[in-house]
Amino acid sequence: MYWEKDIETMGREKLAALQLEKLKETLIKAKRSVYYEKLFQKIGLNADRVTGLDMIQEIPFTTKEDLREHWPYGFVAVSKDELIRMHSSSGTTGRATVIFHTAGDIEKWTNLVARSMYMAGMRKGDVFQNMMSYGLFTGGLGFHYAAEKVGALVIPAGAGNSKRQIQLMRDFETTVIHIIPSYALHLSTVFEEMAVDPRKDTKLRIAFLGAEPHSEKMRRKIEDIYGFKGFNSYGLSEMNGPGVSFECTYQNGMHIWEDQFFVEIINPKTLKRVPDGEEGELVLTTLVREGMPIIRYRTKDLTRILPGPCECGRTHRRIERIKGRTDDMMILKGVNIFPIQIEKKLMGIPGVGINFQIILEREGYNDYLTVKVEVQKEFFAGDLKQLEGLRHRIVEELKSDILITPKVSLVEPGRLPKSEGKAVRVIDNRKE
Repeated sequence: MYWEKDIETMGREKLAALQLEKLKETLIKAKRSVYYEKLFQKIGLNADRVTGLDMIQEIPFTTKEDLREHWPYGFVAVSKDELIRMHSSSGTTGRATVIFHTAGDIEKWTNLVARSMYMAGMRKGDVFQNMMSYGLFTGGLGFHYAAEKVGALVIPAGAGNSKRQIQLMRDFETTVIHIIPSYALHLSTVFEEMAVDPRKDTKLRIAFLGAEPHSEKMRRKIEDIYGFKGFNSYGLSEMNGPGVSFECTYQNGMHIWEDQFFVEIINPKTLKRVPDGEEGELVLTTLVREGMPIIRYRTKDLTRILPGPCECGRTHRRIERIKGRTDDMMILKGVNIFPIQIEKKLMGIPGVGINFQIILEREGYNDYLTVKVEVQKEFFAGDLKQLEGLRHRIVEELKSDILITPKVSLVEPGRLPKSEGKAVRVIDNRKE
C-alpha cells in the first residue's frame, strides 16, 4: 500500500518540522545562484534567522518571467560539472524555461514518481506503456525511470502512431499506460476503426492521465470506454515535472508531496494566502533540489487545498484537480471563462462526442464565442428537429455556467482537427 510508509504517513507536526529543516537548507543552497544571491542581499535574508515556515512569506515570488530573464544559468546553484540533465518547458507563450538537475535530483525525482505510481496501484510485474513524448518534455523520462524503479516492464512507445500503440498493448499485454486525456479519447476512435474492444481485447487496468487539465466527467468517460481506473496527476517542469502531486486509489484529490515541496495557495489579485478550502493560485517551493532550487514559484494553476484527512491514511495534504490557469482565462463581456468549464458541461450531455473547439472572434467592438462540437453521427441521419434540439440544449447548458450565450455549431465525428499531443481547444481570432 505504501512505497515509503514512514514519510507518507508522517504526523503533521513532524512533517512541518521536516519542512522547516529542508527550507533552511534550500535557502542556503539557493543563495549560491546568481539570481537568489542578489535577491537575498536586497531583502536582507539570512537563512539562519528563519525560525518558522511562515517567514517564507517575506521572500518575493519567483515567476516564469524571472526564469526567462536569467536564461540559461542564472538560477543554477551548483557548478556546471555537477549537472547531468536539462529539461525545458514548451515555450508556447514565449521563450522556454530550462531546469537543470544533478544526479541527486534525478534520483529523488525518480523515487517520488515511483512513490506516486505505487500509491495508485502499479506493481513489479506490470507492463507499462509510456505514450508520452520523450526529450525536453519531462513527462516521458519522469515516468519511464520511475516505472523501472517500481520494477515494471517498460515499453517506451512515445507519442502518436495510434494503431501501433494498440498493437503494442495487445502483443505485450500492457497493463498500465501513461497518456494525455484528449489523446485517450482520440485513441478510442482508432480502437473502433480496428474493431478492437479495449475492455475485452486488452489487459489495461490503470492509466496515468496528465499533461493537460481535464474534468472529472472526462476522466469518467475515459474510464467507461477502457474499463480501467484513470488517475489524475500533476506536475510542471519548474518543479521537476510529474510527481508533484498524485491521486491515491480513492481518487479524491491529489496528494501533494510535502516532504519535497512547500505549498501555498494565494489570491492571484491580492497575492495574499487564502485559507484551506478556498480556491486560488498554487505557489510551490522546492525543498530537496540541489541543482536549481526555486522558491515561491507562481505556477499560474488554479486549485485549492481539500480540507480533512484522506481515507488512505496518507497525511500529505490534497489539492483539487486543476481548474485552469490564470493565463488560460478568457474574458468575454466582462465574464471570466475557462475552457475546462465548457468541457465539463459538454461531457455531461448525451450525444456529444469526444472533440470540441472554442473559437473567439470580434465583430466591431463585440466579442463572440463559438463552440464547435462533434456529436454522434445518428443525429445527422435522423430528424433535423432532433439535431436542433441537441444544439439548443448545449447552448442553454453552457449559458447556465459561463453566463453568456455562445454560438454552437454541431459537426459530425472526425470533422474537427485531431491532435496526438495536447489538444488545441481555443482559437483566438480577435484582433487588438
